[in-house]
Amino acid sequence: MLRKLALSALLAACLVPFAAAKDKEKFQASDPVRLDREGDKWAQKTLKKMSLEQKIGQLIMIWCRAEFLNVKDPEYIRMRDTMQKYHIGGFGMTVRVDGPFLLRNQPYEAAMLLNQLQRESELPLMFAADFERGLSMRLHGTTVFPHAMAFGADGSLADAEAFGRINAKEARAIGVQWNWFPDADVNSNPANPIINTRSFGEDPKQVGALVSAYIKGAHEGGMLTTAKHYPGHGDTATDSHLGLAAVEGDINRLDSIELPPFQDAINAGVDAIMVAHVTVKALEPDPKRVATTSSAVVTDLLKKKMGFQGLVVTDALDMNGLMRIYAGTGNPSGAAAVAALKAGNDMILIPGDIGGTYNGMLNAVKSGEIPLSQIDESVLKVLRAKASVGLNRARLVDVDNMKEVIATPEDIATGQRIAEAAVTLVRDNGDLLPLKRQPRGTPEAANPYLRVDQSRNRTVAVIFSDDVRSENGRVFERELRQRVPEARIFFVDPRIAGGMTEQIMQAVGEAQAVIVPVYAIPSAGRVIALQDATTNLMQRILQAAPGRTVVIALGNPYIARDFPAVQNYLCTFSNATVSELAAVKALFGEIAIRGKLPVTIPQVAQRGTGIERGAQTAQQGRAKDASSKTAAAP
Repeated sequence: MLRKLALSALLAACLVPFAAAKDKEKFQASDPVRLDREGDKWAQKTLKKMSLEQKIGQLIMIWCRAEFLNVKDPEYIRMRDTMQKYHIGGFGMTVRVDGPFLLRNQPYEAAMLLNQLQRESELPLMFAADFERGLSMRLHGTTVFPHAMAFGADGSLADAEAFGRINAKEARAIGVQWNWFPDADVNSNPANPIINTRSFGEDPKQVGALVSAYIKGAHEGGMLTTAKHYPGHGDTATDSHLGLAAVEGDINRLDSIELPPFQDAINAGVDAIMVAHVTVKALEPDPKRVATTSSAVVTDLLKKKMGFQGLVVTDALDMNGLMRIYAGTGNPSGAAAVAALKAGNDMILIPGDIGGTYNGMLNAVKSGEIPLSQIDESVLKVLRAKASVGLNRARLVDVDNMKEVIATPEDIATGQRIAEAAVTLVRDNGDLLPLKRQPRGTPEAANPYLRVDQSRNRTVAVIFSDDVRSENGRVFERELRQRVPEARIFFVDPRIAGGMTEQIMQAVGEAQAVIVPVYAIPSAGRVIALQDATTNLMQRILQAAPGRTVVIALGNPYIARDFPAVQNYLCTFSNATVSELAAVKALFGEIAIRGKLPVTIPQVAQRGTGIERGAQTAQQGRAKDASSKTAAAP
């Protein structure tokens, strides 16, 4: 007994220092965004103590990739040394990319890395991220939301506000204080290759209202927000990651379509506005000056006329749309950064050449090309933004708290409910939907001698994506098999579609129902329309079985304009797992269909179209709750 008491006392004594050390650490609190007197005083006092070199570094953000790194790992040492050498003001948190695939990691890995960088930085760091669909874009095990356009189809401002609040809560839990969202672009061009479903829709009033609602929710959750891609990237037909996109509208169109959502964002208190690398002839006649480097666009219009006083930030400086203009200079990154600052930008995001960018900015100030007063003004904005989210009081996040905050059952259910509310039935011939569940191995009573292969071919699904190795379609396949175990399912992409066409067409010819989910999602450098081999296959399917085929757009809703004869057409506006599950539920009548098109699909349907259908739960049955949980949190 005495030995046990002694061991207990020894253990308690050993644990006391660890507990005390944790008690001494101050953790960030995700209070609503607010710059108080204490924070403003800290910002002004900090600015006075900073060297020019430190000030320049505060205006630069670079990438950090969320993954486990030993502090002696060369990759971590390189990142830490870069941060300290250039006095970097913050990081954009992302994950590694392997070809077309994002290699998502876990929330704990992200939080541990961000905490470690905070400990090694001379000033508190601000971490930002592209969480356009929530943390699930980069991290597993978090709440899943659909693309922005799904919120346009849903039409609920309360849902957009809830999205902002939940997104903020989870982001702050891992140490990210700033989201590069909402997207204020009005996607009025069906051929837009990079905005598309990232936009809330084509109606400026609805886009502005949803943008404002998201900002309100995010601020309540303690998250800084960014309206992008000013002055509007929705009416372009070029991916600015690859080339120079042009906004062709005149000043009247800009004032009535492109700019109103940004004005709404400003009125809602948006913290930052991201400027796009696009040419805007109506505002800047010089074709070598994109919006990012145009004082007419940034200073004269955004700051003076529209009254924006917050952070003005560039889109990623490493994008080809901008860098091609400066390719002939000795220091392209530095020249582009200096031009952006002179135009009125406050921060330079993600330069391709960090050293070149830093030195170019530093030399421009030393030579008098950029006045020090302008740098001070921008740095003060950055410091005030940091103070508004409490970074002046605490840098670290409490990793133990994450398990209480991230992916709660209530939040997961919210993400799923929003995805289901967005499902829009654009066309319905009245003969196919809702589909019927088919128990495994149970042929129809009228055909007791039906062969197994005939039973298996009653339902055929042909899943189109840009790469069959991706995750696209996996949840859809699983959920479909739960309802039709004998379904025959094909995955196709442009590389293999031609070789599979005859096999697929034989199955289509025997099928009673043909389901065609199409995954076409906007992403840098990708095509969001079906290519030749897949287009030919789609045309043959619709020719062979027009009344027996339902096409589901799990992403780009404009797909149907290339196939105007489609008789049954369903849109989810997103490839998120919650949208995959929502699509399957809608096909089988398990949920009511209430969504309305937030965009016009040429030759197919006008904005506002949406055939409403009630749930058919009495006939078809409802999917088990477990399906929702597994699909929502992959």
